[in-house]
Amino acid sequence: MIGEIEDLRYEDNPDPGRWRHRKKEKGGRSVVTFVLVLVLFGVLGGGAWYGYDKVSGFLSAADYDGPGSGEVIVEVKKGEYASDIAETLFAAGVVKSAAAFVEAAKDNPDSTGIQVGSYKLRKQMKASDAVLMLLDRKNLAVNGVVIPEGWTKMQVFAAFSEYTGIKVEEFEKAAKDISKLGVTSTWLKRTDGKKVDKSNIEGFLYPATYEIPKKTTATDILKLVIKNFNAEMEKLDFAATAQSKLKISPYEALVAASITQVEALLPADMGPVSRVLYNRAYSGDFPCGCLQLDSTVNYWLRLNGKQGKSSEKLTIDEMHGENNPYRYNAPGMSIGPISNPGEIALKGAIDAPKSQYFFFVTIDKKGTMAYGKTFDEHNANIKVACKNGIPIC
Repeated sequence: MIGEIEDLRYEDNPDPGRWRHRKKEKGGRSVVTFVLVLVLFGVLGGGAWYGYDKVSGFLSAADYDGPGSGEVIVEVKKGEYASDIAETLFAAGVVKSAAAFVEAAKDNPDSTGIQVGSYKLRKQMKASDAVLMLLDRKNLAVNGVVIPEGWTKMQVFAAFSEYTGIKVEEFEKAAKDISKLGVTSTWLKRTDGKKVDKSNIEGFLYPATYEIPKKTTATDILKLVIKNFNAEMEKLDFAATAQSKLKISPYEALVAASITQVEALLPADMGPVSRVLYNRAYSGDFPCGCLQLDSTVNYWLRLNGKQGKSSEKLTIDEMHGENNPYRYNAPGMSIGPISNPGEIALKGAIDAPKSQYFFFVTIDKKGTMAYGKTFDEHNANIKVACKNGIPIC
C-alpha cells in the first residue's frame, strides 16, 4: 500500500493529496422545486406561508421513512416560498429531498398554519412528519440559545454572551479547566501518547437549544452544557464503544467527530469520512501518518483571530508551520477537536464502517462524496467533481 501512494510524501510534493475545501452552494440543489412551486401567499397577517404545486407529474420525491433523530434548528422566514423552506430543511439534513417536503406540505391542508420562527426538528425525518413538527408550536425555539452543529467554542461563547450580556472573557475564564465543569476523567486521556488539554472545551459544547436562567454566571452556563454533553454521550454509549470497538480513547473519537462534522455534508458520509481519518492516523499504511486537512489548518487560523481560507489560498507556511499544532502534516489524530459535533457526526465516529480508503472529495452539488484508496483514484474523483461543477479545480 505504501508503494502505491509514495508520491504523497511532503518532501516530494508540497501539496500532498490536499483534500479540497468545499464551497457550499447557496442555491440550485433542487432547481425542479423552484420550477414546480408557482404560488406563494401569506395568511394570518403575513405570519404563515404556503406554496402550491400546480404541476402534475411531480412523482417519486426521495423521502426518509423514519421519525428521525437528534436535534437541528431551522428557521422559517417571512416571505419565503415553500421551496425556500424545503431547501433549508434539505440543507440541514432534515428531509431527504426538497421535493418531498413540498409534496407533504401540499398534501396537508393544515400547513397553511405554519408560522415564521425557528423550530427544533430532527435529522433524517419523513417529510410529512417535518410538516407536523412545524405546525406544533411546542417546537418553536424561542426561549434559549441555539448552538448549531459544527460551531466552534468562539462562536458558542459569542452566542451566550449576546444572549446573557456576560462578557466573552468570562466564558473563556470559566472554561480554563473543563474538569471543574463536569468533564470526567474518561475524556481526559488518550491512547496515542498525546495529552488532553484541560483548558480546551472545544468538542464538549454539545449542539442544542439551551434555556438560560435569568440570574446565572458563565460557569453555570457551561456546567449546564457539559451536563447535557454527558447525558447525550451516555445515550450513545460513546465512550465505551470508542474503547471497545475502535481501540482508541473517547477523546480521540470526539476529535474525529468534530472534524467529520466540518468535512462531511451528508449524514451518510459521516461514518465513511471518520474511517478515512482513522486510516490516515492509525493504520500505518499512510506515508505521513497524518490527516492532511485544510479544515484543521483553518481552525488554527480562527483560533488566532484570522479568517479561514479556501484551499488554494492557504500558504505553505500556514499549512506546514511548526508553530501550528493543527498543521497539515502533524502526525496522528489532531491534537484537539475543531468544532462541536452533533449526534449524527458522533454516531459516525464510533460506527465508522471499515474500509481501505485514504481520500474523499465532494463530487456533486448534493454533497455526495467519493472515496479513493490511492492518490490516482482521488484525482479521478476530482475530475468527476469538476465535471459536475464543484469549484475545486
